[in-house]
Amino acid sequence: MGTKDVRVGIVGASGYTGGELLRLLATHPRAEITVATSREYAGQPISNVHFNLKGFLGNLKFSQLSVDQLIGKCDVVFTSTPSGVAKGLAPKLIEHGLKVIDLSPDFRLKDPKLYEHWYDFSHDAPDLLSKATYGLPELHRDAIRNAQLVACPGCNSTAALLSLIPAVEHRLIDLDHIVVDVKVGSSEAGMKPSIGTHHPERANVMRPYEAAGHRHVAEVEQELTALSGKSVRVALVPHAVGAVRGALATSHVWLSDTSTDELAVWRAYAKRYGQEPFVRIVRGGRYPDPKYLIGSNFADVGMAVEQRIGRAALFAAIDNLMKGAAGQAVQCMNLVLGFSEYEGLNAPPLRPV
Repeated sequence: MGTKDVRVGIVGASGYTGGELLRLLATHPRAEITVATSREYAGQPISNVHFNLKGFLGNLKFSQLSVDQLIGKCDVVFTSTPSGVAKGLAPKLIEHGLKVIDLSPDFRLKDPKLYEHWYDFSHDAPDLLSKATYGLPELHRDAIRNAQLVACPGCNSTAALLSLIPAVEHRLIDLDHIVVDVKVGSSEAGMKPSIGTHHPERANVMRPYEAAGHRHVAEVEQELTALSGKSVRVALVPHAVGAVRGALATSHVWLSDTSTDELAVWRAYAKRYGQEPFVRIVRGGRYPDPKYLIGSNFADVGMAVEQRIGRAALFAAIDNLMKGAAGQAVQCMNLVLGFSEYEGLNAPPLRPV
């Protein structure tokens, strides 16, 4: 294993999120990538698919998925797979003592019945749902440190939750009326084009989708209900926009006390996020914008209060492939292994993009 502390495998390494995991771990000072799987590209060099990584991963090639290979060559495995795959794979890896960081939806929800409603499958490992830790460090840092299975949030839910957590925690808002609008770039849809994600159909678009109920809302409701101790229901409507990367959540909420001003809201956010390594609070006439987060694991949060009608708009911006996926997963790995959260993630955002 050389001088590195941990051997890492990536299942589903040929997609956009898998590519970001490879990019981050290629220069991680304490992690060595030993396995990168891909059904379609098995046997081919990584750079055939992720040309930006040419020269960074030595002779590493994609391989077919093999549980025995993962068990023999890895200490930690990232599963970057479509829904329904990790629920069959994770139990086998955990049984052999491996840590699993799952980027799919398979272990995010605690109630197995919700998978039948939102994901159209019956869960094969319902006993693991209660043991999995939801991988949002801003909510569950201590639990992640002791986890063997981490269920990383979706990008829409990450942005929605980060925009809302302090307001819900401090009961600044009416918990019965929360509406979240998320604008998200095309990379959320993955590498395989469809009629809705193919570039000529996606460029210059501003289009709502799954407007009657996006599946990420289930984890938002779950986490806010646990945080508040009260049943919380959320309306969440995502919008496809022409950007490649980035997600911006605007949570429209109504204040519990109409005398609450923006300074009071800011104080709640400063108290909650002031010591968070990857959350920045935006004020001074500016609002969060994903453009200034691309390539980084940072999230920018902000707010606007319209006291005239007792309303607030709460914002959170992220790079959907970083804090919304691969970056957050590496942050969770660092916590699980007792590393500094900054390991492999301390690069500032890119500008211009």
